[in-house]
This record gives sequence, C-alpha cells and structure tokens, in this order.
Amino acid sequence: MADRGTVIVAGAGGLVGRAVIDRYLSEGGWNVVALSRRPPDPATGAGHLAVDLTDAQSCRDRLAALTGVTHIVYAALFEKPDLTEGWLEDDQIAVNLAMLTNLLDSVEPGNPGLHHVTLLQGAKAYGVHLGQIPVPAREDSPRHIHPNFYWAQEDFLTARQAGKAWSWTVFRPQVVLGFGYPSMMNMVAAVGAYAAISRELGLPLVYPGTGTRVTEATDARLLASAIAWAGRTPAAQNQIFNVANGDVFTWENVWPVIARAFSMPVGLPHPMPLARIMPGRAATWQAIVERYGLEPVPLDRLVSGSWQFADFAFSRTHSTSSLLSTIKIRQAGFGECIDTEKSLAEWLAHWQERRLLPPATV
Repeated sequence: MADRGTVIVAGAGGLVGRAVIDRYLSEGGWNVVALSRRPPDPATGAGHLAVDLTDAQSCRDRLAALTGVTHIVYAALFEKPDLTEGWLEDDQIAVNLAMLTNLLDSVEPGNPGLHHVTLLQGAKAYGVHLGQIPVPAREDSPRHIHPNFYWAQEDFLTARQAGKAWSWTVFRPQVVLGFGYPSMMNMVAAVGAYAAISRELGLPLVYPGTGTRVTEATDARLLASAIAWAGRTPAAQNQIFNVANGDVFTWENVWPVIARAFSMPVGLPHPMPLARIMPGRAATWQAIVERYGLEPVPLDRLVSGSWQFADFAFSRTHSTSSLLSTIKIRQAGFGECIDTEKSLAEWLAHWQERRLLPPATV
C-alpha cells in the first residue's frame, strides 16, 4: 500500500489518542508516531516517543528530527488533581497552551509537508461546567465569558496557521466512551469499577446521582473516524465541529446496561459522592483483582480522577440538559453514528476482555 503520510498522536495513551492510533493503523499505509511521557500500557501498536510536552527543551530534543509529518492529532491534556476547580484556574490554562506550543514549535519548522492539525475541545466551550447551556449548543455561538484553555489553544493555532499550507479542525465531543488509563475523565473505568466493587460487596448497582439531565456521549471510535475524515476533507479545513453519537440519554436510564455487564440487579437510586467514597474501597478492588486474575492495576491508577468526573456527570444541579447540535458536521459530510447503549456495552466488554474489569458472571 502506498505511503499515506506520518501522523503524530499526542496523548497517545488516552481515550482519544488510542482510538485515533487504532483508526490510522487499521487503514494501513500510515506511519503513526505515538507521543506520551511513558509508553502506553498496554502498548498501542504504534511507534512511541517518550516526551514531556510541558518541557520545551525535551520537545526540541525528541521531536525536531521528525520528518515527513503530514498530520498532527493533539489529544494531550493537563488536568489538576481537583478536576472541576482546575478548569477555571490560570495555571491549568497556561500549561495546556505551553504543551501545544512546544509541540508545534518543535515539529512544524522541519515539516513543510504538514497538511492538517486536529485539536480537541469539549462541551466546556459552552460553559457546561458552570450552568445550563443553550439547547442545542452550536459552534457559531459567541465564546462563553469564562476563562478556558480552549480559547488560548485555538487562538494560538489560528494565528500560527495564517498563510500556511496546512489547516486545522477543532472537535467538541461530549463525554468520550473508550479505552485508556489512567485518565481524569474516563466514565467507563469509573462506572465499571463502581459496579464491580458493588457486586463484590453483595450490593445491587445503585445510581449515585441526583436530578435528571438529558445528555449525549461520543464513542472514541466515532471521534477517531471524524478526525481521520477531517484530515482529508476540504470542508473540514479551519472549522469547529460538535461531534456526538447521534442519540440522547439520561445516565439513570442506561444504568441497566452497566448492570447487565456484571450480571447484577439495579438498586434504588441513592445520591452519594463517588470521589469521597470509592477511593476507600481499594482493598475490595484488590480482592477482585486476585479473585479474577485481572491485570494488577491499582484502583487509583485504573480510575484516577474519573470519580470526580462521574460525580460531575451524575449530580450537577445547575442544568437539566447538555445537548450539542451536530448539524454542521453532518452538512459538511460526516454522518456516522452509534447507539450509546451499544457503545457503552461494547466498551465495558472490551475492558473485561482486557482483564481490567471482572467478567460478567461470578
């Protein structure tokens, strides 16, 4: 197969990075270079370069020699330990801007054939973490007034691209369902570990949230497909797109999907903060690992800060919906979709097959 080019994927071990690597490798003909501080575990199948994107000198030393780069997929992210509070803090914005800047400063000068750069944002562009967003939220809405590293990165990329041959595309997914750890925003890891621990304790699967919010999700495979599409599509050049599975749901209504993945009953809802309760169940998790011969990944590494993210998704009281219009991307030519319940079930099964979550039956 003819050489299609070289794709750099920053944030290779994350949900999006892994899915993008899988997508490009499955197409064949691509040289895929995975960037992360440590080699992803398990390995992605792509060539890996260990680099700290916060360190400008490290980036120059490790990346300046790369040649033939045609596509950059920037899926790297810096989050603070206090996840939701960190979203508004100046140093979180500064670090995320520096990471993107260091990558482009190191790679762009030596790669005149660069064709496309993908950048990831999300529903926080519309202020979903602060209150009720418009229904639906659209890409042409004025920027929300809150501080956000999205704006810093987007403005940098726009200014950098002016007059250049390459183009960029920004994607705004909803909660991403996929595979990868550790991650601060991994709902599959959080709900899977919560369900497994509940079952080990002889409990039904209790929905821990409060209130009802209609929302959407984005399968990492669908997002990766959109990214690959944008890298070859003129209609995606220098555009911002919302991207989601195509249906809507409430978390309490998909709770039976999670329960079926572990062959357990659904209990009565009972609000509780997972970020406060679940870290104390590390010993229970270790017992599960030993009972089922799982990969020896500690609970705090498997789930990381995703307990906080789950609490945010299940129990924010300041909104009743989080819905993004996907008309723009469909009109531009990308029309793929996936049923969210099917997506969630498949990813839970994938984690079980990888022996990172226990099997469906005891």
